[in-house]
Amino acid sequence: MHLCTFEHLGSTQIGVLRGKELITLADKLTLPQGGLFSAHQPMIDLITHWPALHAQVAALAAGAPADLLLDGVHLLAPIPRPGKTLAIGLNYLEHVQESIVGESRTVPEHQIWFPKLANAIHPPFDDIVLPRVSQMTDYEAEMVAIIGQRCRHVPAESAHEVVFGYAVGNDVSVRDFQKRTSQWTLGKSFDTHAPFGPWITTADEVGDPHALEMRCWVNGELRQHSNTRLMMHNVWAQIAQLTQVMTLEPGDVIFTGTCSGVGAAFNPPKFLRAGDTVRVEIEALGAIVAHCVDESVDDGVAG
Repeated sequence: MHLCTFEHLGSTQIGVLRGKELITLADKLTLPQGGLFSAHQPMIDLITHWPALHAQVAALAAGAPADLLLDGVHLLAPIPRPGKTLAIGLNYLEHVQESIVGESRTVPEHQIWFPKLANAIHPPFDDIVLPRVSQMTDYEAEMVAIIGQRCRHVPAESAHEVVFGYAVGNDVSVRDFQKRTSQWTLGKSFDTHAPFGPWITTADEVGDPHALEMRCWVNGELRQHSNTRLMMHNVWAQIAQLTQVMTLEPGDVIFTGTCSGVGAAFNPPKFLRAGDTVRVEIEALGAIVAHCVDESVDDGVAG
């Protein structure tokens, strides 16, 4: 199933897609013990209670009349405010190789993790804002995994059991801020720099997440093309590593790494500029598209 979060008539809602039709869910489902869906994070509620709600959602998707058309709503990030958004760096060998040219860097011995903070989470088709403090904003096509249950110390062979679904992401990166220090958080967490969606494709519909073609175009030029099978640390290994450190919760988001072809690797570099259009597409998961705009000179401290 394809599950989305959207705005319609001023309210945040969740729905299941049937082609280009939407069936709203929160008004039709009954949470265990008569609970109510959160007004702002209904998708996390749906994921948390999925074992009890799955059959109801499947029945609605199969036979309920449509409530809305997809074209008539504003799609949000499927989880507009994840509890945690974590991203792995340098996880495709060809991207490592393009990134170490001219630098004293080697293939990482361990997984490299950084957070993308909540302000970066962004809808799948809204504009990406290019910050006025840098001219080095870059794109990174990535598959996103969404955690489905509370878990800790998950062995790699069981990790598939805790994944709820997958989406398409763009780990937008401001390279000069990223490379100022060994910690990448600032360069990875500018406003609007973690768009993902356009919906969550549930894990049962994906099959093997490590066999999906991944592409990124900028202004129609194919810049990135790879397959998720080429991850050095696959999704199961990522979850095993993360859960040694922390408890993962329903709705936590994992950006699983990008392939070669990022703008910084070209000679000269091809960083994003106002007016550019970035399209990221992953087999079976859909596509997200963003236009790039300069940060407004009016953005600043509120008076």
